[in-house]
Amino acid sequence: MVALTMGEPAGIGPELALRAWLMRKEGGLPPFLCLADPALLADRAEALGWEVKLREVAAGDAAEAFPTALPVLPLRASAKAAAGTPRREDAPAVVEAIERAVELVRLGEAGSVVTNPISKEALYAAGFPHPGHTEFLGALAEAWTGAAVQPVMMIAAPGLRTVPVTIHIPLARVPSALSIELIVSTGRIVAGDLRRRFGIHAPRLAVAGLNPHAGEGGTIGTEDETIVRPAVDALRAEGIDARGPQPADTMFRPEARQGYDAALCMYHDQALIPVKTLAFDEGVNVTLGLPFVRTSPDHGTALDIAGRGIARPTSLIAAIRLARVLAGGFA
Repeated sequence: MVALTMGEPAGIGPELALRAWLMRKEGGLPPFLCLADPALLADRAEALGWEVKLREVAAGDAAEAFPTALPVLPLRASAKAAAGTPRREDAPAVVEAIERAVELVRLGEAGSVVTNPISKEALYAAGFPHPGHTEFLGALAEAWTGAAVQPVMMIAAPGLRTVPVTIHIPLARVPSALSIELIVSTGRIVAGDLRRRFGIHAPRLAVAGLNPHAGEGGTIGTEDETIVRPAVDALRAEGIDARGPQPADTMFRPEARQGYDAALCMYHDQALIPVKTLAFDEGVNVTLGLPFVRTSPDHGTALDIAGRGIARPTSLIAAIRLARVLAGGFA
């Protein structure tokens, strides 16, 4: 069973959950349990004119309910945002949905977590202390295991997987945030989860350079020679097939993509632009390095179109399918 959070109540998450359930018979969508305010889902379905039967259930009853009704695990906190207008008052419900989804997996009542997009601005206004979903899930994983956890973001699409080594920080801070140790630990986690979750026996990692042309031997910045290349050497010394630093402007062409299983990129947009350009509707955000499987659509809350019924559920459906596969076998 996949535990699906509603995401930002004012965004497209609630209607994506509704639309995904309506499309459940197309391509054998795995059953999912939606953690949400049932009243919010009912109001959104009515406003859109969609006939969606909702059933409030315990986690153990979700699979049985799924063929005829969207199973919903009600939240203790309510969410009353109108489509397109986030409210800081809804932040407790957003956070609760994520926490309870992780708890369901910890208790063995769900196999994986899929999260709809959140509005970080709305959460920040309510005192949310984490930079984003990925970091919050890392904190929950640390509470679960009692050990330090490094969550790693992977964006997976057909034919391309990318990983940003630095994530939600300003571009100006990237050079100082990069280190040999960070690249090595990220590469180690990626290689490990490619083996463990994706069934790739001998993962191949392409490591992008930070600077244009991977620095051209230090003439366009020194970081690729002093940080990236030593990190690649260290990964190779551990038996990981890592290659780089490679010029980022050529490593995503079709021929180059055939030579690796995942690309390690030095900053957020260097990793996300290729996937969103090549497979915007099929990209899935996968968090590696956690003791549980978590995926998410590779897009935001889309407040500008929320409540209009035009948001495509393709990425959410891909996230649900991938979560089920990663939790139970090989992708």
